[in-house]
Amino acid sequence: MHTKESIYQQLQSILAELFEIPPEDVKLQSDLYDDLDIDSIDAVDMAIKLTELTGRKIQPSDFRDIRSVSDVVDAVYALVQVEAVS
Repeated sequence: MHTKESIYQQLQSILAELFEIPPEDVKLQSDLYDDLDIDSIDAVDMAIKLTELTGRKIQPSDFRDIRSVSDVVDAVYALVQVEAVS
């Protein structure tokens, strides 16, 4: 089962792998766009990696209101919880 902590750790790894962001710079309160300098194309790449993580297709609309690392963790957690219930 995916916990929020495990999702956060995996997200740190994804951001390090894709964008060379040191994991220690990825805080829950970090703004994806302002603090981590992620643009919309980067967000698509991140969504693809998160799809691999969850096994569920992540729609761009799922990420429309996401601004922080914490928002990503919460959205992915919600997706995997829906999957666990299904």
